[in-house]
Amino acid sequence: MSLKEYARKRRFEETPEPKPGPISAKSTANPRFFVQRHHASHLHYDFRLEIAGTLKSWAVPKGPTLDPSVKHFAAMVEDHPLDYGNFEGNIPAGNYGAGSVMLWDRGTFEMLGDLPPEKQLERGDFKFRLHGEKLNGDFALVLMKGR
Repeated sequence: MSLKEYARKRRFEETPEPKPGPISAKSTANPRFFVQRHHASHLHYDFRLEIAGTLKSWAVPKGPTLDPSVKHFAAMVEDHPLDYGNFEGNIPAGNYGAGSVMLWDRGTFEMLGDLPPEKQLERGDFKFRLHGEKLNGDFALVLMKGR
């Protein structure tokens, strides 16, 4: 996946957000996840998973749950560069996503099931286990068709 959409939405001369660099498609032995508390026009949380050299990203309006059985809506957004995972700061007014960004949780994750992450995302049934500072356990991102 390209980071073109990420770059198109940002004015890097004004925002402290990291610029996209080259994408390495190599998978890592311990892929990382990040959850950022983002107080933009509305408070939400950004959930990010390291897959295929980028951070696949979802906006979670109600925030994460510590109970893996609780379902929360998550909207997939553009991929972010790997350096964005540890980003904290204020995105200036007038810029895309303006507001404060704070790292809420981070850790590693492992895939559940036999299919690679890209194939699970394509099918709309993505299952994984989080090993974070706050979030631990089995989770799923499921595409809700027709809703």
